[in-house]
Formats: sequence, C-alpha cells, structure tokens
Amino acid sequence: MKKQPSLSSAVALACVLQVSMCHATGLIYTPVNPTFGGDPNNGPFLLSTANAVNKHTAPATSGLDGISAQTPLQQFNSELEQAILSRIASSATESIIGPNGTLQPGTITTGQFTVSVTNLGNGSLQVTTTDTSTGQSTSFQVGQ
Repeated sequence: MKKQPSLSSAVALACVLQVSMCHATGLIYTPVNPTFGGDPNNGPFLLSTANAVNKHTAPATSGLDGISAQTPLQQFNSELEQAILSRIASSATESIIGPNGTLQPGTITTGQFTVSVTNLGNGSLQVTTTDTSTGQSTSFQVGQ
C-alpha cells in the first residue's frame, strides 16, 4: 500500500518553493517635503498644516522697516544722540585702556554715567557702568 502525502507536507513543500522564488531589494527613502526632493504636490498640504498649528503672531509695527514711524526731526535727533554716545564711549575706552592695550583699574565719570574697572585677581577685571541719575548699574567680567 502506497502512503499518500499528507496535507501538511504538501503545504510545507509549497512554502519552501515560494520562499526560494522571493528576492530581497534595498530600502529606498523617498522624502515627503518638496524642499528636500519630495513630491511637489505635497507642498500646499504641508504649508497649510504648518499654518494651522502656528501659534505665533507678527508684532504690530507702524513703520515700513519694523521701527515705529518717526518724523525726520526725530530720526535726526536719535542719530545725533547715538553719535554722541558713541564718542563718549570711545573717550571712556581710551581712558580705561593702558599703553600696552590692557584695561587699567580705575573709575571714569562721564555725564550721567560712572564706569568702574575693578581687578578681581587671576587676570580678571569687572567693568561696572552706573547711571548716576537712576542708580541702575550693569556689569560684566573680562579676562586680560
């Protein structure tokens, strides 16, 4: 008597034959964003999604360049003030810097500001600027 092949052995044989016919290929990455080479049709969708989740608002400005609108006289006075402050800062800097190009400890008073340079040791200096009219001050440390 001949033995009939069982159903399970037939299924196993079919699986082995199927596996031998399969071939693997490498994975290929395709970007979504059109900026990085993705499909250009994705652009409007991505932009609308970004706009929908954007919670930031632009600041209100009254001038064309983001600065509040000033009259020509106000602009001139502002530029003049900046030029004068720049000259005062240059003068103070020349008084603080010694002949060898290093900062010298001491105090300089110009108008309503006092600039103090203090030696902290280990080659560090602290520069403190004080507004004499309000008493507010700011300071920073610098190494020599």
